Amino acid sequence: MKEKIIVVMLLIGGCLSAQQKTFTNPILPSGADPYSTYHNGYYYYTHTLGDKLMLWKTRNLADLKNAESKLIWTPPEGTPYSKDIWAPEFHIIDGKWYVYFAADDGDNNNHRMYVLENQSEDPFTGKWEFKGKVSAWPDRWAIDGNVFKYKGTLYMIWSGWEGDTNGQQNIYIARMKNPWTIDGKRVLIAEPTYAWEKQGDLDDAANPPHVNVNEGPQYLEHNGKIFIVFSASGCWTDYYALGLLSLEGEDILDPSSWKKHPEPVFTKSEENSVYAPGHNSFFKSPDGTEDWILYHANANPGDGCGGKRSPRMQKIRWNEDGTPRPGSPVSEKTVLKIPSEK
Repeated sequence: MKEKIIVVMLLIGGCLSAQQKTFTNPILPSGADPYSTYHNGYYYYTHTLGDKLMLWKTRNLADLKNAESKLIWTPPEGTPYSKDIWAPEFHIIDGKWYVYFAADDGDNNNHRMYVLENQSEDPFTGKWEFKGKVSAWPDRWAIDGNVFKYKGTLYMIWSGWEGDTNGQQNIYIARMKNPWTIDGKRVLIAEPTYAWEKQGDLDDAANPPHVNVNEGPQYLEHNGKIFIVFSASGCWTDYYALGLLSLEGEDILDPSSWKKHPEPVFTKSEENSVYAPGHNSFFKSPDGTEDWILYHANANPGDGCGGKRSPRMQKIRWNEDGTPRPGSPVSEKTVLKIPSEK
């Protein structure tokens, strides 16, 4: 009898082990604007919560539901950054941790980018210090900041308005003198020009009036080629999708160096019941051999950009010309292998 129990336990253990090697989307029931950073064998994950900053820690991003989590920061009341905290990103820059996020005082017209710093090796320990607002000249509405180093220099890309009113959202870039200070003027590198960037369901009076949207820019480098993947159209529509910019020139701050691809690279799949896929980030497998896209999407048409958006992930491949090929967003029934381990 004892031997039979041992055999059964071994079989159960084997099944559990096998289950941990595969997963299905979504990886959490909800969570918009997902972002992850891989460091010292762990994925540090976050998404938009609106009123605070949370961080998750796991060795297997596909098993996020069982990850350790920690409240990193709650904003003080009555400040310009106490409300509507959107799209946080955790970055390691020169050995220190930084979290960038957009926030306002309850009025969307006042959204700006802000940053916290933690000098600890482990972001779950140490003190998070508020470093202030990250703003370029001119200081306009800004969300979805993403930072990266290019040829040893730090840059930020983000989504912003040209003026003080909500007309359309463009992609801007600026050089940084340090992780909390932009150096000089912002440079416009992309604005909505194609029909797939301008979907907004204008017949719905509850939706914002603008439909020209470029937002959620993400820096991506592969085999020496530089790209920015961005989200387009209204997030409240099923047509939210990902577009692509390629760096064709030498000067990253020269708008003519950037080429926008005429077609989106990642769109809804009615066949797979995935709608409004967007606001993505990228990560590598633990062994460094695979590239993955992390994004949010809805399971039903008309779900909008509220709490029904859920984080999902899938492996991407590369075209012969070096551009990324995410494919179609996979069905929730599709069983995927977890990212390749060391």
